[in-house]
Amino acid sequence: MCRRILHTTLFLALFAGVIKASPKYHQVQALSGDGIYSILRRYKLDKHSCNFDQFYSLNKLRKNAPLSTGKKYFIPIMLVQFDGKTIRTSVGISDWNTAVRIQKYNEAMYDEKLCVELYKKSKVLWVPYHELNCPEADLEIPAPVVSNPEEENIPSGKRVFPIFGKELAHTPLLSNKLKGKVFFISSGHGGPDPGAIGRRGGHDLCEDEYAYDVSLRLCRLLIMHGATAYMVVRDPNDGIRSNEYLDCDEDEQIWGGAKLPFNQKARLFQRSNLINELYDKHRLQGVTQQIAVMIHIDSRSRGERTDVFFYHHADSQEGEDLASKLHQVFKAKYKQYRAGGYYHGTLNSRGLHMLRECKPTSVYIELANIRNYSDQQRIVIEKNRQLLAEWLFEGLSAE
Repeated sequence: MCRRILHTTLFLALFAGVIKASPKYHQVQALSGDGIYSILRRYKLDKHSCNFDQFYSLNKLRKNAPLSTGKKYFIPIMLVQFDGKTIRTSVGISDWNTAVRIQKYNEAMYDEKLCVELYKKSKVLWVPYHELNCPEADLEIPAPVVSNPEEENIPSGKRVFPIFGKELAHTPLLSNKLKGKVFFISSGHGGPDPGAIGRRGGHDLCEDEYAYDVSLRLCRLLIMHGATAYMVVRDPNDGIRSNEYLDCDEDEQIWGGAKLPFNQKARLFQRSNLINELYDKHRLQGVTQQIAVMIHIDSRSRGERTDVFFYHHADSQEGEDLASKLHQVFKAKYKQYRAGGYYHGTLNSRGLHMLRECKPTSVYIELANIRNYSDQQRIVIEKNRQLLAEWLFEGLSAE
């Protein structure tokens, strides 16, 4: 039988006249670091949103639920008895093109060693759920980028990083305390999505611009102390800026130069895929200390002040420890710099995509409420953006 691990039967409602018996579904074991997307991508099911919906339904999972390593999950591949004649008569379809796609799919799974035998020998066809339910692909998620950014082609000793802007491109090496560590800095939104928008002094405050500026400052600090640091979202002409009001634009790219997709799910997967590809590359090089930092700015009611708060994934003890370390740094800084010393920033777990799907130890940070006038000072004043970056750096570099 065409299988890698044991198959289990799951009975569902009949497809009206399409499949003659209740379909069985293939079952796989979640590997270390697997999320829903990585499993569906492995089996070439990630281009169709109905496959994601069916995965949740088959496994009785809430949307965006995390997966448990070692646990078995049904995936949207129907197991259909091959009648020894044709794919069309076996599945109960008349369309020739659909049958050809199903044939090629089975051959691809065999070539990639995801199944042991082809259907003509095993008498079991693998029929992707989307072929009979949503054959038109509706998720265009760009492939991970493998090309090098300009920073990796710097002549030895010059340490010029154009991404930080003309005035700050030269980035001296102050120490090697972070040598051998890798950081992925992912600022929120960008491209066609500005994120949350606030208003101040007749100007729009776009979340992606302010999150990006703080992220750039943090990335530069990490590099100055020997780390390998990637700016996941990048703007080719916006270096570190001193303005209070940062112009909103749409020319941000993913690391390597690809455009950011319009579809939100595609944008998120583009980022998590890239981080995971780079993570795997460094793991093969023997790098074990890798951290992903997602930086955002929240949007709440105008009257609600918020301090910087942190999220980690519920199933990641390393993520919780990292978020707690950052939280403690900010708590100490507020005690030192804020009148009264109070700090109300929170530390919680959430099932956010970038925490759930990224393989490195990850933390998700909200810097302020972009709609609150007092909170806005935390991001529009350049000195405050630099302090945010320095405090984050202190937490990330602490032993």
